[in-house]
Amino acid sequence: MGILEKMRVKSSGLKQAIVVRTDLEMGKGKIAAQAAHASLSAYLEAERTNPQDAEKWLEEGMKKVVLKVAGEKELFLYFQQAKDMGIPVEIIRDAGLTQIEGGSATCFGIGPAPSEDIDKVVGKLKLL
Repeated sequence: MGILEKMRVKSSGLKQAIVVRTDLEMGKGKIAAQAAHASLSAYLEAERTNPQDAEKWLEEGMKKVVLKVAGEKELFLYFQQAKDMGIPVEIIRDAGLTQIEGGSATCFGIGPAPSEDIDKVVGKLKLL
C-alpha cells in the first residue's frame, strides 16, 4: 500500500455495513443471525481480495453499521452498486429452515472498506 493510500485509510478509517430487508418481517433473532452471516461473509471476501484492509479493520475495532431497505429490489440495487465499485460484498440467502422461504435474499454485507467508499453506496440509508 502506498503512502497516500495509508494516509487515506488512517484519516477516514474502515467500516463495514450490513443492509437488511424489512419487508420479510424477520424476528430480532433471525435478523441478528442473518446480519452475522453477512458480516462474516463480507469480511472473508475482503480478506481474500484486500487483506490489508481486512487486517486494518480488525485492528481498528471492526466498525460497522446496520441499515435497512424496504425490499428485495432495493437490496439488489445497492448490492450491485457496491459490486460495481469493487467493494467486497456478499449477499445472504436464507436456508428456509425457520421463518422465511428458502433462497430468500435477506441482507448483504459490504466491506470492510474505506468509510467514504461505503458511504457512496449506502450512506443515505437509515439505521435498522
